[in-house]
This record gives sequence, structure tokens and C-alpha cells, in this order.
Amino acid sequence: MTPSHLWTAYYTIIYHEVARIVRIWSQTLLPPVITSGLYFIVFGTFIGSQLPPINGFSYIQFIVPGLIMMQVITSAYSNTVSTFYFAKWTKTLDEMLVSPMPEWVIIAGFMSGGVLRGLIVGALVLATSLFFTHLVIFNAFILVAAIVVTAVLFSLAGLINGVFAKGFDGISIVPVFVLTPLTYLGGVFYSVSRLPPFWQHVSLFNPILYMVNAFRFGFLGISDVPLWQCFAVLLGLMIIFLGVLGYLFKRGVGFRQ
Repeated sequence: MTPSHLWTAYYTIIYHEVARIVRIWSQTLLPPVITSGLYFIVFGTFIGSQLPPINGFSYIQFIVPGLIMMQVITSAYSNTVSTFYFAKWTKTLDEMLVSPMPEWVIIAGFMSGGVLRGLIVGALVLATSLFFTHLVIFNAFILVAAIVVTAVLFSLAGLINGVFAKGFDGISIVPVFVLTPLTYLGGVFYSVSRLPPFWQHVSLFNPILYMVNAFRFGFLGISDVPLWQCFAVLLGLMIIFLGVLGYLFKRGVGFRQ
């Protein structure tokens, strides 16, 4: 395929993904905003007003980056796992695979849809947070890099889940039993530096801890772990997931009989 044909194929997948996100906005964009608003009210306003500042920031300022990242993770993951499995179920993916379109274009297209939804949701949650507190941006480059790499990472993770899913129940197991616990234990609502030493070390095995802290550093300039470790974990996992997806597509695991 020529570069023009590759771009047309990629753009077509992206257009389909964006159209879907906008068409069912009440399912893709509205719920994260409402959920985050409730978190801001309950944890930030009611409970947070009774808590002392954390590293010089009010509690609600401290949790805003984590809540944004939590919704980005969930949205990026949910978008790719659901759209990819639906493409398998309706046999749309079969048509893509028998076309001249390279497999990497298919992966990039679905991944980009998840990234776009994650970033849109992140922007909406950020706008919602401004009704409850004022925010500062310590380093815009780190902030953008952290949220984009995280959205890419979990879009790829959603694709892997979609490859192995054999039914609609299979696309909800990982978000419910893996992502949700890891997110709540990833330093969204607290600083791991205030945990007992044993649990501080246990928390270091949670990859979401590094994502939340990288994003929080971009906003507030504080992090429980060194910034280089945060991006090393993010980039390392992204490379692993890309390698896994390349292998799965090459072998036809999950969608070729």
C-alpha cells in the first residue's frame, strides 16, 4: 500500500471511532464526568475540608490529578476492548484482516480511538474540577507526556483483552477485578509516603502508582517516586504491550480459526 492508502485506511478507522464516541456520548463521555463530580463533592469538599494539606496543597488539589488519570485509564481501556471485540463479533475485523491493510495500521487505528476518548474524558474531568478548586500547572510537557503515554498504554491493554475475550462478559473481567483495585490502590486518594514501610514497598509493584505520580508531578511538582522511574515503567510496559499485540496479530490468536 502507498502512504496515501495507509493514511486513508488509518483515517477511516479513526473516523469510525470518533463517530461512535460522539454518537453515544451519554455512554462514553457523560458518566466519567458525573462520577468525577461526585468524587470531588464527597472526597474533595466534604471529607477533604477536614484533612490537613498534603505537601502544601489542599486535599482536593492533591486528588484532582489522580481522578483525571483514573478516568483516562478507564475510558481508554474500555473504548478499545469494547470496539475491538465488537469488530470481532460482527466479523468487521475479518474484512480488515483480508484487506491489504497492514496489521500495524489496524492496531494503530483502534489504539488511537482509545487515546482520543481518554484525552477527551480527561479534558472534561479537568474542566469539571475547576468548579471545585483552582489548579496550577508545574510542567505542561510532563503533564501532557504522562497522560498521552498512559492513554496509549491502556488502549493497547484493552486491545489485548479484546483479542482474548470470547464473550461480552470477557471484556468486563479485567476492568472490574484488575483495573479498579489497582487504581484505587495506586495513590489516587493518598500519598504512599504516608503508608507503613511494608505497604510502601508493596505499592511499588502497582504500575498505576507511577502513572498517577507522573501526572501529579506535571500539575503540582510533587511525586512519591522519582520521575524517571515513572516514565521508565510507562515506556517499558508500552513496549511490552506492543510486542505482545504484534505477536498475537501475527499468530492470529483470538480471531483467526
